[in-house]
Amino acid sequence: MAAEGASLSDVRPDCDGIMTGIKVDQSEKAETESLEDEERKGEKRKILDVQCDQDGQTSAQGEERRLGGGTAAEEMMEGEEDEEEEEGETEQPNTDSDEVIKERVQKTKLFVPVEPHQWPIVYSPDYNISFLGFEKLHPFDSGKWGKVYNTLKGEGMIRDETTVRPQEASDDDLLVAHTKKYINSLKWSISVAGITEVPPVAFLPNFIVQRKVLRPLRLQTGGTILAAKLAMERGWAINIGGGFHHCSSKRGGGFCAYADITLALRFLFTLGLVHKAMILDLDAHQGNGHERDFMQQRDSVYILDVYNRHIYPRDGYAKRGISRKVEVNYFIADEEYMTLVASNLEAALNEFVPDILIYNAGTDSLEGDPLGALSISAQGIMKRDMMVFEFARDRKKPIPILMVTSGGYQRNNAEIIAASIRNLWRRKLVTCPEAEEFQAKMAPVSTTPSSQQPSTSQAGATTPSTTEETNANETSQGRGFFSSLRSLCK
Repeated sequence: MAAEGASLSDVRPDCDGIMTGIKVDQSEKAETESLEDEERKGEKRKILDVQCDQDGQTSAQGEERRLGGGTAAEEMMEGEEDEEEEEGETEQPNTDSDEVIKERVQKTKLFVPVEPHQWPIVYSPDYNISFLGFEKLHPFDSGKWGKVYNTLKGEGMIRDETTVRPQEASDDDLLVAHTKKYINSLKWSISVAGITEVPPVAFLPNFIVQRKVLRPLRLQTGGTILAAKLAMERGWAINIGGGFHHCSSKRGGGFCAYADITLALRFLFTLGLVHKAMILDLDAHQGNGHERDFMQQRDSVYILDVYNRHIYPRDGYAKRGISRKVEVNYFIADEEYMTLVASNLEAALNEFVPDILIYNAGTDSLEGDPLGALSISAQGIMKRDMMVFEFARDRKKPIPILMVTSGGYQRNNAEIIAASIRNLWRRKLVTCPEAEEFQAKMAPVSTTPSSQQPSTSQAGATTPSTTEETNANETSQGRGFFSSLRSLCK
């Protein structure tokens, strides 16, 4: 998830290249640099290349070139400013003792009772942000979570009674990962305005900002933490929200005020439910928040990040925390993208066997997204999500998987997310027989047109009824498509 609204180019011009054309200006400026500057940079690259060779990273450089990424030296150059500021610094969750953290986790009220007839799908109507039209000043659709839920509910997959409602993360919950200094900084509206990238928020009283802006994000954060535990219990879970991957333990940004992925894993580690975790980040933007947080824990947290290398946040320092980095260029399309994701996920799971897979399923890679600047079709998004769940479920020992919805900056994102979740359900990649049985007994006749509802046979198999699902079925040739693709990756 990231934020790069054109109206904010004066606030953060380095993040708005796509919207404002700044990248062109930078290119023209680069062409006019003096010969002296070019020679100086050339010498620095040579030195860095030698250092990388000495560190045994030559083969890694070759791999990054193959994937469309830069060399290790170029990445060091790209992140040079951050590294100079943070030399020797690590992104620690906070300074509290393990005992204090454990006590906070044990006292949490986030783990609400979940009935067997409830889907491991987490959502609250209060996820959505709406206040005097301020939300319209940002390109992100701050009501998309409700649209996803209402679509799934309208088409009969879920009901209010079969959906899990989360609790708002308290300060004690947030301090399991965040620093006290960072949490206190959110009591200043100007800080929140910078994080959400909506400048007028700076002029609102902070109690309004807390209630109308931060509370929905705290609810989604609580939802991710709860969904992580549900994934361990049920084998899978979806939070219709969350995925704030630009926020680390001590800094926010890109519309991400709380580090929900980091928090979810800190809770699971503290409870002893997992010892190794993998984060698969397929949002179009680099997930620099959790990369900074787990930079010193690469033996227990493996991060596979596939992102557009040319857009926000371009965090060179955070790249040190990535275990497998796949940097793609503008407007990559379905076939090449799917092959890269499949081959790298297969390789990652061969290198590292996690107890849980946290899937950051951003839809800003969708064709036409003004910020992600990739060209993945709606069917490609559905196929991508299906492939990830297959990788987790089809292994010798299935891997529990948690999906969060993250970024996406078009009005049709909600429709595509809902269609993808329905597709997972229809293909039995996500199941809850108790919920379906409960709904069948109590559901009144739906007012939704029958052409919009999935039909169910006695065996429990469902058939596609929407255009998106039918197209996905025709293009994917069923699950065999991914079996063939995976065989090419082995």
